[in-house]
Amino acid sequence: MQQINIINAKDHVDEKVKIGVWLTNKRSSGKITFLQLRDGTAFFQGVVLKNNVSEEVFELAKELRQETSMWITGVIHEDSRSKFGYEIAVEDIEVIGESEDYPITPKDHGVDFLMDHRHLWLRSSRPHATMVIRNEVIRATYEFFNKEGFTKIDAPILTGSAPEGTTDLFHTEYFDRDAYLSQSGQLYEEAGAMAFDKVFSFGPTFRAEKSKTRRHLIEFWMIEPEMAFMHQEQSLEIQEQYIAFLVQNVIDHCKDALDVLGRDIDTLKQYTQLPYPRISYDEAVEMLKQNGFDVDWGVDFGSPEETFLADQFKQPVFVLNYPKAIKAFYMLEHPTRKDVVICADLLAPEGYGEIIGGSERATDYDYLYNQIVKSGLDPKEYSWYLDLRKYGSVPHSGFGLGLERAITWITGEDHVREAIPFPRLLNRIYP
Repeated sequence: MQQINIINAKDHVDEKVKIGVWLTNKRSSGKITFLQLRDGTAFFQGVVLKNNVSEEVFELAKELRQETSMWITGVIHEDSRSKFGYEIAVEDIEVIGESEDYPITPKDHGVDFLMDHRHLWLRSSRPHATMVIRNEVIRATYEFFNKEGFTKIDAPILTGSAPEGTTDLFHTEYFDRDAYLSQSGQLYEEAGAMAFDKVFSFGPTFRAEKSKTRRHLIEFWMIEPEMAFMHQEQSLEIQEQYIAFLVQNVIDHCKDALDVLGRDIDTLKQYTQLPYPRISYDEAVEMLKQNGFDVDWGVDFGSPEETFLADQFKQPVFVLNYPKAIKAFYMLEHPTRKDVVICADLLAPEGYGEIIGGSERATDYDYLYNQIVKSGLDPKEYSWYLDLRKYGSVPHSGFGLGLERAITWITGEDHVREAIPFPRLLNRIYP
């Protein structure tokens, strides 16, 4: 008799197997008990027939409590009535660990309650499905960038300087120096690109702002590629190819998880069609004004504006070349307009907002030095970054994708906090 996982049930039809499981729910009707089981790989049903098991096993099955762990022995059968397609005819049950008063019962619970019990809520089908998709996105990310010839390098989490200003940095002390939790690995990726041509990092980043929106997190994970000898248009092509690759891999490998979440695959398929539309910031402002939005040129867009713009297209849309005054110091000034920079935000459809921000980087030493000063930063802290413009500077571009927000969009979830594995201390702020 072989020990298997539920996900492999299809390979053992009509075979007697042993599976380690937890009970998620149960119901009894006379001489039959139905056990809803999970083992971390999938969910399926165990059927306990009174006439096929000992009296002790049948009574035990009726008394099992939610989240009790056990060994189940039985025969795998096809089950055309279930979405999973298989079930187990239980012959024996051996309890491993008992469970009593499990707090997340099958009834509905509020988001606050579930987040406070995230360590247990992960066992439920919806967060489990979200994490399966998250895992696939991470796997596909590595596959994409490896296939495209990128080298992964890891940026430090504790830094002495800020890529986008110090106002939203978490401050700490590094022995006798000021230090900050990283808000981006980008500056270090630029150094890496000058050594390896194309690089990417994937790690945690932080924002010291008490956001209570459904889109924002204080701590999240960022994928940040940086590419030497590359202008912005080439970078946009990489970005849209990357997003389409992620979505297609989720469609190909996570159909069961998408089904659990009620995510329409035909909708996702639209997002794999390239190229994505592109509009300028100027065009975006005009579109908004013509549709009743009170916006002036030079302001950054909020959630209502981004949602409206994205709703005008059936795919993610790039908004190009924002005003210099609202963007980071390192972005390349437009060659014919000093009021805008060469950059782009990728807005996801269905109201999920910006999932990628990127730009071509400034390459002139004097210009970048002056931008650092204008931003109120100390050029001494950025001397190593300025060095990149002294020793063989080249055109280069990069972008950052926030993993959790991208997962929220792909899964169709309502709240970005549903895309994090655990309610880390910094994210225990709820709407």
